[in-house]
Amino acid sequence: MTTTNAVTQTNDFRKIALERRSIKSYDPSIKISREEMTEILDEATRAPSSINLQPWRFLVIESEEAKAQLLPLAKFNSHQVETSAAVIAIFGDLQHELNAEEIFNTAVELGYMPAEVKERQLPFAMAYYENLSEQARKDIALIDSGLVSMQLMLVARAHGYDTNPIGGYEKEKMAEVFGMDTKRYVPVMLLTIGKAANEGYPSMRLPINSVAEWK
Repeated sequence: MTTTNAVTQTNDFRKIALERRSIKSYDPSIKISREEMTEILDEATRAPSSINLQPWRFLVIESEEAKAQLLPLAKFNSHQVETSAAVIAIFGDLQHELNAEEIFNTAVELGYMPAEVKERQLPFAMAYYENLSEQARKDIALIDSGLVSMQLMLVARAHGYDTNPIGGYEKEKMAEVFGMDTKRYVPVMLLTIGKAANEGYPSMRLPINSVAEWK
């Protein structure tokens, strides 16, 4: 089995961003250690989120048994699932305000936030969520989880790995199949990660003057 020290890391952001490809086939001999996957996820979670409540949750599907559970849900993406080092299922936590007190208290302990700011902002955040509709909660979770997903793809690339975001799978069954609370966790996307078996294809982008305007 090839170890992860075979991959090449880079700090060149232009190379990371402009040479990223959506990869559909991976080298199945390349695996990612638990230690490095933790590091990748840790760096990805530096993405911003509403009131810093970090509503994203990750399910790292890497064992043959877990992949076998995922395959019936993956539709036409089975080759990606089978050859990737792992598939990261990204969920949004619809009850992410439950972590607010821990997040604010830890921020104070680490010196990131003055205690008086916490005393002012924490009650405001909790009151805000008490009156939030289910759809508004879902919107926040999906938007913030989209931010962390993009950051995860860039971080993976910096570590020398390739990725592909997948939206074509049976989302309504994901949480239940993997024993997660179906009312709390909403599926966002699957993200395959590993070492590309080929370079993939560049893709066209619309010119900026057709997608942006200035006033």
